[in-house]
Amino acid sequence: MSASSTRAPGTDGPRRTRRRTLALCALPVVLLFVVALLAPLPYSLAQPGETADVLGRTDGKPVIAIEGARTQGADKGRLLSVTIAATRPEATVRLPDVVRAWFREDRAVMPREAVYPGGGDTEDAEERISEEMEDSQHKAVTAALRQLHRSPEKVRVRLRLGDVGGPSAGLFFALGIVDKLDGDGAGHGLTGGRTVAGTGTIDANGKVGAVGGIPLKTQAARRDGATYFLLPKTQCGQAQAQLPSGLRLVPVGSLQGALDALKEIRTDGKVPSC
Repeated sequence: MSASSTRAPGTDGPRRTRRRTLALCALPVVLLFVVALLAPLPYSLAQPGETADVLGRTDGKPVIAIEGARTQGADKGRLLSVTIAATRPEATVRLPDVVRAWFREDRAVMPREAVYPGGGDTEDAEERISEEMEDSQHKAVTAALRQLHRSPEKVRVRLRLGDVGGPSAGLFFALGIVDKLDGDGAGHGLTGGRTVAGTGTIDANGKVGAVGGIPLKTQAARRDGATYFLLPKTQCGQAQAQLPSGLRLVPVGSLQGALDALKEIRTDGKVPSC
């Protein structure tokens, strides 16, 4: 027998022992990997949602209905409030779902707590979102009437926006109310016939606040024909990360700032930009 084919006696045992040891060591790693793949994660998956023209109608009724005051003629443009669509609070999101979403520009992975603060199931979340929307509408009406020096005791405003919830439509509700009651102050609308989209909370004094899902909202806005996008001025960086072609960002910090920006848009003036 040649030297190359000889095997030292008793070597098979240690080799088998070594392989068995390696297999036993690898088993927990494999199990952890399987658990990681199957375990639910505390995230929500989001995508561009619907847009709604606050100057238009929903379910056959005007989004903004005003009583106790004359309204100006219909604006030929659109003011689009923008939303995101997210998985429900109790939806199971696993690692493969997260990985797939990270590789798509029209998807986002967001902490569930950021989408649904306070936790709970769908019913709890819908109740909170409805409360936030109601509070946002009240603040939008107050801010708009203060801007126009109108009395809430004389002017009654009713807002409808279907199943949309949360506070992020506040700015556009306020702009829509101003447009309906006063327009540009010269008998025309605020948009100059353009399609302007945007998002932002608003308080009773007209201050615009930050919202979530900005990159997805810009995609929804461009998809539905907007060429300008009003957003809280503190969120330019987020919006620029995945800005769709043909959409111009217009940062604003207040209702007055938004009205000034719309004036520049409709007159082809110096529009603020990020």
